[in-house]
Amino acid sequence: MTPLIAIVGRPNVGKSTLFNRLVGGRPALVHGTPGLTRDRRYGECDYFGAEMRVVDTGGLDPEAARDVIGAGIHRQALRAIGEADALVLVVDGRAGLSAIDQELADQLRATGKPVFLAVNKIDHPTRDDLIHDFHALGLGPPYPVSAAHGRGVDPLLEAVSIAVGAQRPAADAASDAAPDDAWDVLADEPGEPSSDEPSSDEPSSADDLDLDDRDAGRRNNASAGDSGEHGRPALRDDVEAPPLRVAFVGRPNAGKSSLTNRLLGEERSLVHHVPGTTTDPVDTPFSIGGRDYVLVDTAGIRRKAKIDADIEKLSVTMALSQIERADIVVLVIDAELGPAEQDARIAGMVEQAGRGLVIALNKSDRIAGDAARAQLRELTRDTFHFLSWAPVVMLSALRGDGVDRLLDLVDRVAREHARRIPTAQLNRFFAEVIEQMPPPLHHGRAVHIHYLTQVTARPPTFVLWANTPDGLAPSYKRFLANRLRQRYGFRGTPIRIAVKARPDRHKPAE
Repeated sequence: MTPLIAIVGRPNVGKSTLFNRLVGGRPALVHGTPGLTRDRRYGECDYFGAEMRVVDTGGLDPEAARDVIGAGIHRQALRAIGEADALVLVVDGRAGLSAIDQELADQLRATGKPVFLAVNKIDHPTRDDLIHDFHALGLGPPYPVSAAHGRGVDPLLEAVSIAVGAQRPAADAASDAAPDDAWDVLADEPGEPSSDEPSSDEPSSADDLDLDDRDAGRRNNASAGDSGEHGRPALRDDVEAPPLRVAFVGRPNAGKSSLTNRLLGEERSLVHHVPGTTTDPVDTPFSIGGRDYVLVDTAGIRRKAKIDADIEKLSVTMALSQIERADIVVLVIDAELGPAEQDARIAGMVEQAGRGLVIALNKSDRIAGDAARAQLRELTRDTFHFLSWAPVVMLSALRGDGVDRLLDLVDRVAREHARRIPTAQLNRFFAEVIEQMPPPLHHGRAVHIHYLTQVTARPPTFVLWANTPDGLAPSYKRFLANRLRQRYGFRGTPIRIAVKARPDRHKPAE
């Protein structure tokens, strides 16, 4: 197992900044407001081939732990400390030693795990003398670092990697251990099959590969359309599908965190009735029934006109970015309030990004009576009239009703999102469509569509080759998309249709 390093400390000492420095980029929200990080946030760190996992935690402050959210932050941080292999206590070098730092040092020392002291905000060697007061914590030599600028991070990482025994990948170790005559390995060993002959252990075609449901579209494409030499299906390099990334988005207090916790079976995200409890996107690997997922809980997305604080602006920006990163987006709606215009805006962003979409009406256990439920369904259809292809599920994250159906629906949408239709099959279908409903005239001229092909999936994207691309009205492309859905499904995924120019082959001479 890859060792896990927990970054802990009191509020506003730079834990999230150090986390971002270690994992790369800005996955964690950073702001001068104390108590901004609330949930555990995990990432991968590679120190010269030594692989480690890092978890960012909220600030530990006994005073703040007296309210509900503060107590939840403490629970999340303590869980991270409990599961970690080593701990990095971050303190503020500019502010100096505090009583909370001493209390945390005592608690971490009692765990018996390796503890490393990072004195943050030491931006220049002339400030290194600020670390001497922190020897009083009794955690060994302090490491002066500047998480914002990267100063001093390498010595800290080197000490941590040695303490936890972080191993370099086997491939890297093998390359280092290779002898000077490593070129001899290119020669065939006695009794081994020649490199020109296929191994009997390797699959002979794409159909022999053990693909999961999410790659059904890839298998269809390999067996029917993408052929290699001699007409055999071409093997793909991306047969091993990555985990399906599922982002939960919606307005504040719709129940995104509750739904994530229900699926995971633990308190992975803090839940509170106050909107805005979740600030950072929270990624969590999750497996069930042999299927791998990454569940992403995001901050509530309000209208821009209602966003005042800088923190919420950053949170909303990070939540919207998760739509682009996701494979499938679950739009969570408070069923008691019903879908609103803002939900339609978010759904439109999902469609524009080309992601699969599932609409989840949470808190449906509070909708009593068939008439009220029918009214909710009608309101949902009206609100998302432009996304009639998006499936809707009613569930209750609190009680668990319908949550099992949600993942089944996500899997089906993922298959449709990755689906490919062979060109020959598409054009047989399109010949029927043209015969029933040919394109309308354009400036008195007939629009000739030569053929239709699917160029990519995720989302399914088709290209029409026509003599006059400008003559194909958007209404006809919508008509064609509807007919594609009628014939092939594509439930839960947007469809893209583009038109490219191809002149008539037998155009009469003028």
